[in-house]
Amino acid sequence: MNESDSEMVAGWYEQKNWQKTENIGQADEIVINTCSVRESAENRVFGLVHNLAKDLTKGKHPKIILTGCMLRYSLRWLRENLPEVDEFKKINEFSGGLKRKIRESKTLAYIPIMEGCNNFCSYCVVPYARGREVSRPLEEIICETKELVDRGYTQVMLLGQNVNSYGKDFSKKGARKTNNFANLLCQIHKLAKIKKISFLTSNPWDLDEEIIEAMSLPKIDRYLHLPVQSGSDIILKKMNRRYSAKEYLDLIKKIREKITDIQIGTDIIVGFPGETNKEFKETLALCKKVNFIKAYVAMYSPRMQTAAYKMKNDVSPTEKRKRWKILDNLINKKQRR
Repeated sequence: MNESDSEMVAGWYEQKNWQKTENIGQADEIVINTCSVRESAENRVFGLVHNLAKDLTKGKHPKIILTGCMLRYSLRWLRENLPEVDEFKKINEFSGGLKRKIRESKTLAYIPIMEGCNNFCSYCVVPYARGREVSRPLEEIICETKELVDRGYTQVMLLGQNVNSYGKDFSKKGARKTNNFANLLCQIHKLAKIKKISFLTSNPWDLDEEIIEAMSLPKIDRYLHLPVQSGSDIILKKMNRRYSAKEYLDLIKKIREKITDIQIGTDIIVGFPGETNKEFKETLALCKKVNFIKAYVAMYSPRMQTAAYKMKNDVSPTEKRKRWKILDNLINKKQRR
């Protein structure tokens, strides 16, 4: 999502007849598109802004603009903690009247299909940073895809915090029957010059049989990213994830029965508040059963505004690092051998 947003920001500047430069010393404005999902991502922003401000004092001082997920914080907090920043600008302020993105690839195009999330997993800042779910009209997405095809694009990646729930926010009676993710996949699949359709990200609890059926179409990417986060029912409940470990495994089985060549990746959090060695071993056992092709393993860090922020962060950094390494060795190192 952040890559797609950055393309939008670049397009906004192009429409104003600005030129992109790789040389910070030549820049008049520097835009930092932030991520808030992990504490480490925010810490890198603080370091980057501080170093930029220090280096820029030696020459001209371009305007530093901060955008993206960190604008979930109050303006007062941002000004107090990032005094070097000249302007705080929400990402949607770059989209008004935008006609075209600056796309980095000439063959693969990112297409946001929805924004926001309604799920409020206890560790996650997305509902606070991105707001509630808002889907783009299906006709608008198809029109954009056709325009990209005319420009030579043959691959698209559909983006949303939870693509499976695309269209559920449409209030018009009967709209959900055709304005849903399965139908969107089918409609894009019909475009003759499209060769590959990918999407990110899916939540397990609303990946239904209709979507699985659409995923079996030949142009749909055979890689599915399906975050599990934990293999412990106790931890999943604390995380406000709406499935059990068994339900996740049953879903994987159902998908693989329909799409035999599917490869599955995931997200996992280790060291969530209260996670015992027994509960971590349950995650380990689930990973061995699924045989993920890759995993983004994160060590839990408290995020302001979330429900988990009030929980006791009682797993030590050493233990988190140990559990991270075990899972990384099991899943990711295996693929690198």
